[in-house]
Amino acid sequence: MKFIFLAFLFGFPPILEVNATIPKSVTCTRTEYREEYIPGTKSNPGFVKSYEVDVEIPCGGTNAEKIVDEDCTDGKIAGALLGGGIGGAISRKEGRWWAVPLGAVTGAAIGCQVDGG
Repeated sequence: MKFIFLAFLFGFPPILEVNATIPKSVTCTRTEYREEYIPGTKSNPGFVKSYEVDVEIPCGGTNAEKIVDEDCTDGKIAGALLGGGIGGAISRKEGRWWAVPLGAVTGAAIGCQVDGG
């Protein structure tokens, strides 16, 4: 029975997830208008110097936000299944009632950390 469960657990190939990201080598710029006051004296009055500069901004617009993806649902599920399976496989009849849930909880915690959460 343990062999069938482990064969079932490891028999399915992992589903690959493709994540599209913005290339990190692309830089976006915006031209800003700036003014600088040049002070003067009584005989030589001051003036305002105006110029334009190119400023790097985050790509995706001026209001682009950094997306933080800390969802570890996939890691929790895989870790819980794997941990529960290992707990059930290595325990005996009397200890299964606590070994399977403990293995599932421990596996979920480890799976979340491995998944990046």
